[in-house]
Amino acid sequence: MTPAELSLPAAYGELAGLRIGHPGAPRVIALHGWLDNAASFLPLLPHLPPLDLLLLDFPGHGRSAHLPPGAEYALPSYIHAVLDAADALGWDRFALLGHSMGAAVAAMAAVAVPERIERLALIETVGPLSEEADAAPARLRQAVAAARALREKRLRVFPDLEVAVRARVQASPMQPASARLLVERGTHPVDGGHIWSSDPRLTLPGALRLDEARVQALLRALQCPLHIVLARQAQAYFPQEQRQARLDLLPQARVTVIDGGHHLHMDQPAEVGAAVSPFLQPDG
Repeated sequence: MTPAELSLPAAYGELAGLRIGHPGAPRVIALHGWLDNAASFLPLLPHLPPLDLLLLDFPGHGRSAHLPPGAEYALPSYIHAVLDAADALGWDRFALLGHSMGAAVAAMAAVAVPERIERLALIETVGPLSEEADAAPARLRQAVAAARALREKRLRVFPDLEVAVRARVQASPMQPASARLLVERGTHPVDGGHIWSSDPRLTLPGALRLDEARVQALLRALQCPLHIVLARQAQAYFPQEQRQARLDLLPQARVTVIDGGHHLHMDQPAEVGAAVSPFLQPDG
């Protein structure tokens, strides 16, 4: 089934997404990674069971509205976007399928509103990024300076989509066909070519980041069933030692490790689909 474009109301504007409706099937919202969009999950669709499924564009990503001037993109904003989307669909309870940043948002949403999240399938991240508390002053200075400097920057115009695809692959290695899906949904035409449709503020460093102790406290609060899918090679921002320490906090989680890169759900969709399908449709 071909997913249909969907627009849902939110407090600050419209949330865009792709919808595949199977009434009576398990309800799932899929959450993409940072600077990706709902197209991130298109390669996975043929490998999933029938689901009542929403592929959501996070605020500022894909075709969703940007946050208002002066607002900052932070974890609570994304959690509210998930809940706003579910409310608009009339869903009281649902599962979350998340990749990277989307997996972090999914986990924190399950902590914030455990009564609404039935189960979590997390790909390539377990909880949000963290850093040592002593890094806070430097982070704050960097974030404020970057935000002030962004006002003077001009958006890059790509003469054609192939140039944008190459730039996307360079930024985060993946198969060119996977990058093209993200580029096609994540750009719009202007005079002279195409520009990213994502909010430039997404590239700014956050002003605050949790320390590891707080992240671990949040993870210990997870109550719902968990299936975590990881690439065998840990990412630099989520090193193996930290990854294992967080997994140790979640003895109830099933963990599947697959050879592949960070976007393994796009580049190895059959393997990822085989891992998460029985979990997302437990009575199928």
